[in-house]
This record gives sequence, C-alpha cells and structure tokens, in this order.
Amino acid sequence: MQLKDYVNRIQQVYPDLTINKAELNTIGQNNDVLIVNRELVFKFPKYQAGIIDLQKESQLLNQIKGYVSLAVPSPEYESYEVLKPGHVFNGYSLIQGTPLWSKELNKADSQSQKMISDQLIQFLIDLHSIPTGELHLGTQDPYTDMLNLYRKIKEKLYPFMRTEAQSETSRMFDKFLSGGKLSNIKLALIHGDFGSSNILWNSEPKRVTGIIDFGGSGIGDLAYDLAGLLSSFGERFFNQCMSQYPDGEKIVERINFYRGTFALQEALHGLENNDPQAFDNGISRYR
Repeated sequence: MQLKDYVNRIQQVYPDLTINKAELNTIGQNNDVLIVNRELVFKFPKYQAGIIDLQKESQLLNQIKGYVSLAVPSPEYESYEVLKPGHVFNGYSLIQGTPLWSKELNKADSQSQKMISDQLIQFLIDLHSIPTGELHLGTQDPYTDMLNLYRKIKEKLYPFMRTEAQSETSRMFDKFLSGGKLSNIKLALIHGDFGSSNILWNSEPKRVTGIIDFGGSGIGDLAYDLAGLLSSFGERFFNQCMSQYPDGEKIVERINFYRGTFALQEALHGLENNDPQAFDNGISRYR
C-alpha cells in the first residue's frame, strides 16, 4: 500500500477530516503508520492476523488509560467494516516525543537516567497491577507459549541455523522448560513489546512522554516486559530499574530467558510474514 492509498481510505471513512500533510512510516513489524497533519497517528495492520490485535488494542487502551502514569494512545478514529489489511485502521492524537534509543539514553546524565528509570518502572508497576478480571482478555499460559515457540523454532528456524547455534538454543529451552520456572507464577496485564521503539521521550527535558503499541498486550508473565528493558538498554540501566521493581530479584532468571528468545522471535515473525528484513535481523547471529 502507498501513502495515497491510506489517505484515501481515511477520507472514505472520515470525509470531514481535512488532511493537509501525511507522512508514512513502514518500518514497524506489524503496522504501517501514517502521521496526519503532525497531530494524528493512524495505524494500518500489515497482515490479516494483525487486525484482531488492533481491535483488541483499541478496546484495551480505553480500559487502561486511567490506571497508568504515562500517556498511552487514546483511539478516536477507527474502521473495522472491511476486515482486510489496507482497510482496517485506528487513529489517535499524536503523543509528542521520539523513540528512546539506547544511544540517546546513554548520553543523558545520571540524574536524568534515574528519572527515566523511575518513570518506566512506575508505569510497569501500574500496568502489572491493573485488575485483570475487568479486561475480558484471554489468559496466556507462559509455559505452553514457550513450548510452542520452541517447537516452531526447531521446525522453521533450525534449518537456517549453524549446528552450534541449534545446540545452544536447545540447551537454553530444555533447561528452562524442564526446571519448573514457569509454574505458579503471578500473571498480569503485560505490554508485550516494552522496548526502545515503543517508549517515547523528549530529549529536553529528558523525560518519558508516553508508551505506544499495545498490540501484543495480554495476560502473561510480567517478567516479559522487564526483559524488553534489558534487551533495549543493557545491564546497567536494567539493574537500576530492577532495584525499584518489587521482588525484582525473584524474576531475573525468567527475564534473562525471555531476552534470549527475542532475536529468534523476530526471525520467526519475518519468516511467517514474508518480511526478509525482520528474518535477517533475527537470524544473523545464529547462522
């Protein structure tokens, strides 16, 4: 889909919305994003499976915005009449800020980094504390999810991986899944992709302005969100964050395991959704 196709679709549904300027961003894994008039964000799922995620996301965002300490998208526009990529979208007011990339965070002084870690951990504490019974979401089983992921990795990715990388991956999954690490854990509402690209900030003042992209949210293992912090920002900042998260030391092993799966999940996504760049990014270190 081209920029003009998305603009036309929005104006078909909302003919009274004046579009003076539109910018298209296609780098996201699951959605193409259109910035309209520098004040509105429209998300269009790239794949059929993403349509359900977008519907779920819109409903969830309306439920959680009163619970969390940072801004989250508040959908004002939507179209679900034709359930096909290129037709389905939602739209919300732009949250000011840019992605919090690791290199930018590292430039910040220690006081600013402490403030940012405070903001991120408070947001996760808020999110993970939301009563899940009110959300009408299906509960995930982290053990089954990881078992299924392991099966897919062996079936679909091992043919592209060097023998040593296959063995390392098998040891990681076998050790973790056989150790009962996912038994009797507390489940919570999780963001599901809590990394640099979905954390917005202003460089002056150095503060987080909002959290975006809740398409992967659900009821799951809260350690998964903290693994996103570790993967995005490294050990030092992660340890600063974890010093503030209640009983954080008890979930570090799960966090490290999840982080070890992220690249393979990206490769799997690329393979299953015909996204060569995502596949190459994820599989490169395993070849």
